[in-house]
Amino acid sequence: MTSSQSDSLKASIRKLPNKPGVYVMYNRFKQILYVGKAKALKKRVSSYFQASRKMQIAQPKISALIEQIDHFEFYTVKSESEALLLESQLIKKYKPKYNTSLKDDKRFLLVQVNLAETLPRFRLTRNRIYKHYRYYGPFPHAGALRKTLEIMKKKFGILLTDAKPQKIDAIHWQLYDDARAELSKLPNLVTSKAYRQRVDAACEFLEGHSEQIISELKEKMHALAKRHAYEKAGVLRDQITAIQQTSKRTRKFERNLIGFISEAESVQCLKEALSLKQSPSRIECFDISHISGSFCVASMVCFIDGKPKRKEYRRYKIKSFIGNDDFKAISEVVGRRYARLNKEKGTLPDLIVIDGGKGQVHAAVKALYSIEMEHAEIIGLAKKKETIVFPHDRPNLNLPLRDPALRLLQYLRDEAHDYANNFNAELRSRKIRESLLDEYKGLGEQRKTALLRHFGGIQKIQKASPEELTAVDGIGIITAKRLSEFLAEQRNS
Repeated sequence: MTSSQSDSLKASIRKLPNKPGVYVMYNRFKQILYVGKAKALKKRVSSYFQASRKMQIAQPKISALIEQIDHFEFYTVKSESEALLLESQLIKKYKPKYNTSLKDDKRFLLVQVNLAETLPRFRLTRNRIYKHYRYYGPFPHAGALRKTLEIMKKKFGILLTDAKPQKIDAIHWQLYDDARAELSKLPNLVTSKAYRQRVDAACEFLEGHSEQIISELKEKMHALAKRHAYEKAGVLRDQITAIQQTSKRTRKFERNLIGFISEAESVQCLKEALSLKQSPSRIECFDISHISGSFCVASMVCFIDGKPKRKEYRRYKIKSFIGNDDFKAISEVVGRRYARLNKEKGTLPDLIVIDGGKGQVHAAVKALYSIEMEHAEIIGLAKKKETIVFPHDRPNLNLPLRDPALRLLQYLRDEAHDYANNFNAELRSRKIRESLLDEYKGLGEQRKTALLRHFGGIQKIQKASPEELTAVDGIGIITAKRLSEFLAEQRNS
């Protein structure tokens, strides 16, 4: 690394925010060397260049990495959990040379619950295979998660993977055998209906409602410490730590948010909760996704009779501005969506849902007025307290967390959120892949686009012979040979 490169990197580091995020380090060939996450980006990235000589000798990998860094990119996110997820995604996709912990495609653990079972049990898995199951996670701390599940078994009296419940009579089940019946203070002999209440409570706990249990454990721990029972107090302390680690990292991936009632019933519940004139058979939901204003995109998902209609999903690149403005983005995409539907005489929704609060809803209403669609039913769903927001002066509405109407709205919102985020990730990945050709100065935008369109990606271009490259319009044999040599040099480096 030259002194000018070092000065340039230090200048870039000084501009970094002290916010959670992910940083991507490149060499001079724009190849990804390392992907990392940080609770505070500025502090974490600067630590690489402040490492002591002693530490670099002890960890030659770090020293080798630092020597090759030419520049870096960063993405800020809302939380450390989101940083972890983005880091994992990028490492699995690009397998950087200096990343090791996540390159083996090992996925973080999820908790899986099949609510269609007579006695739903809580299982660990690494893949979301079944769309009708409910999933919680991912959880990066496997040990903490397993310990938390054991605590849940005792606290809520639920079944885990290893359980073999026995049917005793027409309505009663014995959850565990006699030797394990005392694992929980709750009755071991239950009806399926009573057991489902336990499942509900356990699900709420996994959704992040752990404060009460943590408070109870802390009280017991302090009482034991006062009696000098430090060993028992230490066990409770470890349990508290496990629960805190698990709940801190919790991100919910629910595919069946409706619960134990039918989709039709959930739609009826939504009609009643919102005091709608007609049943919202067709519902469309919008969300915005971006990384610090970059790659700003939007999604629209459609539910018909309470079920996702994925063929009707749409995604949009925001065109009217560059930067971070959720209100403008919502206004643009809502206006584009329904202006086109009006023009094509398509089916309009019975209800429009916006992922956001008052500001986002008012932006959407403004867009609807501009295309003379002011009578559409529209609401917002604000994440912080899952508050339903209405336009104009109607007061906000907070439904119980397990209300079927709210669960349907959450299902819509989560589908829109995932669809937008996946599109955002696709655009970021495309930029990273295509940036390699930018380093070669002999190509303009037209020929670069033609190469990518012809071969389908940078990896196939790298493997192509000069003769194969000339199959692309505008690529002569001399350019093809030079480009092939350039790409081979980068690949070998």
